Amino acid sequence: MQQIPNAEIITIGDELLYGQVVDTNSAFMGQELGKIGLRVRQITSVSDRAAEIVLALDAARERADVVLITGGLGPTKDDLTKNILTEYFRTELVLNEPSLRDVEAIFARFNRPMLEVNRQQAYLPASCTPIRNAMGTAPGMWFEDRGTVFVSMPGVPFEMKRMMTDIVLPKLKEHFQTPAIEHLVIQTAGLGESFLAEQIADWEDALPPNMKLAYLPSLGNVRLRLTGTDDGQPNLRGRMEALLPALRERIGEYIFAEEDIPLEEAIGRLLTERGLTVGTAESCTGGFVAHKLTSVAGSSRYFLGSIVAYDNQIKIKQLSVSTETLTSYGAVSEQTVREMAEGARKNLGVDVAIATSGIAGPDGGTPDKPVGTICIAYADAHQTVSRRFSFNRGRQINIEYTTTAVLNLLRLSLPPVQ
Repeated sequence: MQQIPNAEIITIGDELLYGQVVDTNSAFMGQELGKIGLRVRQITSVSDRAAEIVLALDAARERADVVLITGGLGPTKDDLTKNILTEYFRTELVLNEPSLRDVEAIFARFNRPMLEVNRQQAYLPASCTPIRNAMGTAPGMWFEDRGTVFVSMPGVPFEMKRMMTDIVLPKLKEHFQTPAIEHLVIQTAGLGESFLAEQIADWEDALPPNMKLAYLPSLGNVRLRLTGTDDGQPNLRGRMEALLPALRERIGEYIFAEEDIPLEEAIGRLLTERGLTVGTAESCTGGFVAHKLTSVAGSSRYFLGSIVAYDNQIKIKQLSVSTETLTSYGAVSEQTVREMAEGARKNLGVDVAIATSGIAGPDGGTPDKPVGTICIAYADAHQTVSRRFSFNRGRQINIEYTTTAVLNLLRLSLPPVQ
């Protein structure tokens, strides 16, 4: 079996260490490198200090075949990466005419004067291969030194992603002649990671040596990623797909997609297949369920509207919840949330409706209904279904767990295709 090259990622910037900017670049790069057969061994974040950047470069070259660097390529004084790399590889800065034309074109397009600091961005280390930046003024740089490839890219995510997709990934794949690698994604909801692993333990133990299963949990769902590496035998993907029927036998009810799409998109497809419309009645989630559903392109075909009923008077007036139910059981109860779902279905004029009510926190709990107590419901013309949960994980996480739970209830409760 062909050896898999090792990769390391170095992100540069004080803002990352201070927590002022979240490092989404590393996640993207790690995912994309894995798709072409490179294994990320380490991710390092360093400050805007020359000595620390050099130490990180020295350490990375000992571990990795390719080192990807982001950040520090802007026009301001704290952007040191290009100058540090010039010294590190014992070369000099020279004007790269194609890069200069790209920078000039950007300023011309926006009818803005180009400053000297912007012109300086077209000066690149003489020993590098320039990488065109189609989205910004800072070119990337490709170095090959003592058997290691170093790639420096901007820290701006949309610039880095375009550069990676268009140029860097194809160039890496060609350079390393990486082994064929295939991924299958199985999306699940409604069962925690440990319970899921227990359900499929025998299936996982029987996987061939060139296939590995990864568990990727998030709030309320678990993504299973089956990765296969070329072993010299034909039809790698077909052999991987042949393993899925046995997996479906064990956890079929929890699988909502066999591709890398979110739960709300899978639900949109189910609603479209059935020709159904949906609406939401939300209290504790404050419209977050509607936001998820409408984040899917084309959701206007099936999503009609939402009523955010935080106050009990709105529940009564807009959702037709009875005062007797609220008095007897309270706003956070299965009885109330069932009436919310039924009222939303009727008052919004939709085929199916879902509803949420709960105590998201951090206060508002009682001994019998502590913070994190959540009730959800689904209603259509033939049935109303409700559930009660306890998600005491902090306000925002409680909201997100509730959203996943009610969307999964919607998925499981929809009538079959006629």
